[in-house]
Amino acid sequence: MNGAPSASPPSASLSVAMRIHGKVVVIAVCFGVFLLLYFWGGNAADDPPLKEVVEKEQEESNSSSSHFRRDVGAKFGRKSSGRVGVGAEEPLQGRKAMRGDSVNAKSRQRSKVAQPVAQRTWAHEEVMHLAVVACGNRLDETLTMIKSTLLFNIKKIKFHIFAEDPLASQFEERLNQWPRSVLVKFAYSIYPITFSVGNAEEWKKLFKPCAAQRLFLPVILEDVDSLLYVDTDVLFLRPMDDIWAFLKSFNSTQLAAMAPEHEVPKIGWYSRFARHPFYGVTGVNSGVMLMNLTRIRSTLFKNSMIPGGLSWEDLLHPLYQKYKNHITWGDQDLLNIIFHYNPECLFIFPCQWNYRPDHCMYGSNCKGAEEEGVSILHGNRGVYHDDKQPAFKVVYDAIHEFPFEDNLFQSLFYPIQTKFLDTVNTLCGRIPQVFLKQIEKTMRKVYEDKVVHHVKPHK
Repeated sequence: MNGAPSASPPSASLSVAMRIHGKVVVIAVCFGVFLLLYFWGGNAADDPPLKEVVEKEQEESNSSSSHFRRDVGAKFGRKSSGRVGVGAEEPLQGRKAMRGDSVNAKSRQRSKVAQPVAQRTWAHEEVMHLAVVACGNRLDETLTMIKSTLLFNIKKIKFHIFAEDPLASQFEERLNQWPRSVLVKFAYSIYPITFSVGNAEEWKKLFKPCAAQRLFLPVILEDVDSLLYVDTDVLFLRPMDDIWAFLKSFNSTQLAAMAPEHEVPKIGWYSRFARHPFYGVTGVNSGVMLMNLTRIRSTLFKNSMIPGGLSWEDLLHPLYQKYKNHITWGDQDLLNIIFHYNPECLFIFPCQWNYRPDHCMYGSNCKGAEEEGVSILHGNRGVYHDDKQPAFKVVYDAIHEFPFEDNLFQSLFYPIQTKFLDTVNTLCGRIPQVFLKQIEKTMRKVYEDKVVHHVKPHK
């Protein structure tokens, strides 16, 4: 009995097994908690701390410029710079242009710098993009154009303003003075005048100062899908949303939209005097141009120089070199030549979307404006600033002088209507309904949306 090994009590074996099992469970739980903390911490690192977000929101709510963001073109005086816009919060030090780089390298640099700062704010909203080029004494005229869009727009607008050095700071100063109720409706970026190919000074002097900049918008605004370009002397008499809607009417080959240069071939300029190819029967006017930039960048354009076609950027300089001694209206002529060889790429919208003195000074010849009224007024020939066509000047002066947040009918429509009485004996003033019909309709719609529909639920 004394030499035989004694058996372990069952309770002791069970206790040992439970301790081992407990240790395994604790290790597994700790490992699982570690993994959870690892993944949770890794994801949280991608987001700004909550405190920063709250502080940023409070800071934005207290700032007069909190509802819009702006990118101001850096170092406007440095013409060698290929960059087109630097965020307001970004340091300017060390941003030098890289000469000799390929076009693709320049494009990558642009996209890195010119990202719209307001993108986070409007991430879930559809934003319309509008570009304008301003040089010389066009500050007030451009601001009046921008003002006209903001009187009636529904969706928010991102303005891409291309301006010479002296104008850049003036734009920023003047825009920042507008009421907060207006500032929430738009954002803007300011860019220097820049050309990616050819001689910059030669491009600048093509037709009007800096007007050729519009030809390079698909290259510069590489992160923008669609864009409306307008001249500085354009006024919106209805929401920009309405012309923006034409993008949905494009077929699979169309990538831009313009209005005809004239409605009557026998008195049209291109049909009588052009020494180069042009679109259709009367040519097109480029003062109001709607573009699908994504399609433009991905299309090879037929031309009279290279059978296989050329990209938009590669086409511009050789086209200018070939026709520079035969064109009168500069960049508009080049656009006419491009779409002469690529007519399937162009959508034509009616004349009331680009209504000019030519539509009334030789007799009324825009049927769409007679029926619906003018949608977009284009005061070319300098008619906003002289007395040659006072009907155009009446509209411009009224919008220019209109105080934001005043009653649209009392402070805008009625002054236009009253002053039109002094123009009825002029060539364009004798058809006042053309100028007044659409803007009155637009104001009534604005009134209904902002007042009538808002009041009804409280009745």
